[in-house]
Amino acid sequence: MVISVPATSANLGPGFDSLGLAVDLRNKVEFRQSRFFSVSIKGEGENNPKLKGNNLFISIFNEHFSRLTKKKQNFKFTFYNKIPMSRGLGSSSAVIVSAIASAHEAANIRVSKRRILNHALVYENHPDNITPAVMGGFNAATVEKNKVFSQYKHLPSYLKAIVVIPNKQMNTSKSRTVLPKSYSKENAIYNLTHTALTVASFFNEDWEMLKLASQDRFHQKARMKQLPELFSVQKVAYESGALMSTLSGSGSTFFSMAYDDDAHMIANRLSQKFPDFIVKILDFDNSGLIIER
Repeated sequence: MVISVPATSANLGPGFDSLGLAVDLRNKVEFRQSRFFSVSIKGEGENNPKLKGNNLFISIFNEHFSRLTKKKQNFKFTFYNKIPMSRGLGSSSAVIVSAIASAHEAANIRVSKRRILNHALVYENHPDNITPAVMGGFNAATVEKNKVFSQYKHLPSYLKAIVVIPNKQMNTSKSRTVLPKSYSKENAIYNLTHTALTVASFFNEDWEMLKLASQDRFHQKARMKQLPELFSVQKVAYESGALMSTLSGSGSTFFSMAYDDDAHMIANRLSQKFPDFIVKILDFDNSGLIIER
């Protein structure tokens, strides 16, 4: 059994805790019944021994498998991790979603993606990352009565994601502490209108509108001040022709969108300007959670 979940970029500027999309950078977990419990990690986190002993995936998997089957069973887990940890690319959402899906598959219980998404809400109480992790594509989402309600938009292949991954992590919980405790009416209206315009631009495929639509007054500047080079990353991306350029989740990764024809030039300029950072060109992912039986 192989379960895979894509990386995500959330907020997308003004859509704080509500907007997100998926990119084709996947974490995979392969598991099978075994006489003994074992965990093997390849890729991101393979040199971190704590992940084997204090593994969020295993904790969530065991919780759901026990609830579903009322029994204990040993499994051999092999993780193939490509999503950088604590970089704003949804690594924790990928773990949560894959653990819930794996537990249901191990219990031989088929559930819908929507059901898995609502289970994931227990562990991550805002839907901007978990929704594209499950559904793929671009998603606008909200939570009502402990359920996620969302709208999905397929992203065309002529668009590419360019991610700049700094050599410094940012913890989501910690990065929330730098945010204002309240917002002015003016700034709240600014973000509401720009979020609405961002969603409309995605669904109407008016990509040229995104540079204006994706401006934010809620969270980006406060978070980017923790790593001031990010202001320069955004500036270079826009000067090089990016359609939009936003902090990915809570950072530290910076996400840009570009037409296929422009992506390599933009990525090359970013690589030259920021040699200590990793720059990747990625396809968008429209599949989300994939289960290979």
